[in-house]
Amino acid sequence: MTQRTSTQLPSPAGPATPPPAPKRPFAQHNLRTVVGFEFTRTMKKRSFWIATLAIPVVMAIVFALVYLSNSSTAASADAQKTATMAFTYTDDSGLIAPQIATAMGGKKVTDPAQALQDVKKGLTDAYFAYPAKPATQPVKVYGADKGIFENGKYDAVAKQLLTASAQATIGSPQLTAAASGTVKTEATTFKDGQPSGGFGAAIPPLMFLLIFYVSIILLSSQMLNSTLEEKENRVTEMILTTLNPTTLIIGKVIALFMVGLLQILVFLTPIAIGYLFFRDKLALPDLDLSTLSFEPGTMLVGALLLLGGFTVFTGVLVAIGAIMPTAKDAGTIFGPLMALIFVPFYAISLIISDPHAPIVQIFTYFPLSAPVTALLRNGFGTLTPLEATIVIAELFIVGFLILRLAVHLFRYGSIQYSGRLSIAGTFRKRTPPAGK
Repeated sequence: MTQRTSTQLPSPAGPATPPPAPKRPFAQHNLRTVVGFEFTRTMKKRSFWIATLAIPVVMAIVFALVYLSNSSTAASADAQKTATMAFTYTDDSGLIAPQIATAMGGKKVTDPAQALQDVKKGLTDAYFAYPAKPATQPVKVYGADKGIFENGKYDAVAKQLLTASAQATIGSPQLTAAASGTVKTEATTFKDGQPSGGFGAAIPPLMFLLIFYVSIILLSSQMLNSTLEEKENRVTEMILTTLNPTTLIIGKVIALFMVGLLQILVFLTPIAIGYLFFRDKLALPDLDLSTLSFEPGTMLVGALLLLGGFTVFTGVLVAIGAIMPTAKDAGTIFGPLMALIFVPFYAISLIISDPHAPIVQIFTYFPLSAPVTALLRNGFGTLTPLEATIVIAELFIVGFLILRLAVHLFRYGSIQYSGRLSIAGTFRKRTPPAGK
């Protein structure tokens, strides 16, 4: 059994002396062991699987309810198609075609007051009063109350009767479409002399923004707890006597990233199954992938921004875990930090319409808001190649420096059990840290 080394307890003057350097150099770079251990440990936790499977289970229940509801709605719609509605109407415009109205179950009357009384008494289902000028005057619709959703059919029938009569009067489908504004258009825009992808080119790079949010939301709490778990269990001192802190932290990052990928796969599985096999019953939109444009430059920039932003936030979370003694104390900083990634959305209209505004430029280059802002601008085509290069370089450099600082703080803060670690105090210590 490994003998636990003695340590100097932390004092108000500064952090405790870190554990001595490991005596087994071959164990310093056993990254595969760390990754395997962290991944397996997470997979064995019942709480992890409860949290991971909760969302797919809820989605499956919702999909099942929607499926049953849409099946019932479809049956009701089929029944309504064969049902007839008895209604009366008065026509001061002279536009209503009697033969069309009769086919729809209507009957023309000349006494509006009597027609309204018949509806009130339940003798007829509805009464439509068409004005002399339907273009500027409303069509008055009266009907028997049959529920909020059933009552909507009165307006639909009244409009359909007027539209069908107008089409019959015009006698030309082309003129009818032009007059009603239902003409379809195909727009093509050009950028640098070549057709641009439009909105179809914005969707693929914006997927990196979605992945960034999902990965941060799913992994941030686990990353924070994984670095604090050993500290709260008082075993970090023993671990650091046989393992390089850098190897330990990088191993945790890789393992948790693998866990995050597994969670994303679990979350997407019910969506993929529902879309592939039950799209019609679930009323899911039919995506036309042919309209999407995958531009290599934009996709590469999006991938690099995603990796750079993940590096920055990972380093910050590890640093918080190294400074704080418990997860409860870390939560006071963790909450506001997570809120920062949503701040750019308060200025999303300005980010899209005026990317050179001062506040947008600040969001673009401030490390904690740069990933979201730059990914938005990259998706909508307002991030220039020079700006993309600067932001990507900034994220990787700042992320690397923060991660190095986090490892440095973890060397000293891993045995700081009683209070918050003094960052300045760690740089004043002359004792060689563990792993050197």
